[in-house]
Amino acid sequence: MNNLKVSFMSLGMATSLFVSGVVSAGVIKIDETAFNPDAGSITFSEFATMTVNPTYNPADYGGVGSTIVSFGGFFDGQRLGVAGECPIGAALTGCVVGSPVGSLALDPNSPNTFITTDSANPTSPVLSGSPTFNGAISILFSTDQAGVGLEGGYFDAIGGTAITAFDRNGNVIGSVQNEALGIEFLGLVTEDKVSSIAGIQFSLVGSEPAGFAIDNLHFGFGSQIVGPTPVPEPGTLALLGLGIAGLGLSRKKRIQK
Repeated sequence: MNNLKVSFMSLGMATSLFVSGVVSAGVIKIDETAFNPDAGSITFSEFATMTVNPTYNPADYGGVGSTIVSFGGFFDGQRLGVAGECPIGAALTGCVVGSPVGSLALDPNSPNTFITTDSANPTSPVLSGSPTFNGAISILFSTDQAGVGLEGGYFDAIGGTAITAFDRNGNVIGSVQNEALGIEFLGLVTEDKVSSIAGIQFSLVGSEPAGFAIDNLHFGFGSQIVGPTPVPEPGTLALLGLGIAGLGLSRKKRIQK
């Protein structure tokens, strides 16, 4: 009986780790097709070029609900990095350091974002940080979202740019980096599809020689996103298998007695 009890405990521990791995860790990368037609969508053609730090109400982007979307350089508690703090090759104007403080809010003293044309982007206009095509861009949502994505580029280096998601308290939820050259859609959804993304930041995490901007922003709640099914880590599967195997072994011993 003790062997059987130990095996059930092992199975329970393995199952617990499997469940916690699904609900706790970060984000899953998704593509543009994951967003349903009723998800929020901003193309930056809604306002005139050179509009600074645009603020979008639902009526401005044809959305339903009450989500207001605001733009700026970085969040309260952050600043631009200096030499030695940023990755080698990253323009200091696009490198942000520090953690947001308090309830997530855009720093009104951070560099501006603005709508501009971009000959390298076929769906121009785009939103740029300051200076043009070389500044960080931060996005604040008035209501928490489950998933957010945007087209970034034009990329001339792989892995040099990322979007990072923050919760309402300024904690990092997760991030994804660009994996291609040119224009690439960078999207993420919380692993449990719970709406906990209060804002995202598009900034440099490595070298990007030709600069960057964003276009075609998508955002939505869990019901507006067809996200991938979380896959447990190989180690978790192995542990779960050991628990099941142990259960079978103890049953066999009990029968032999």
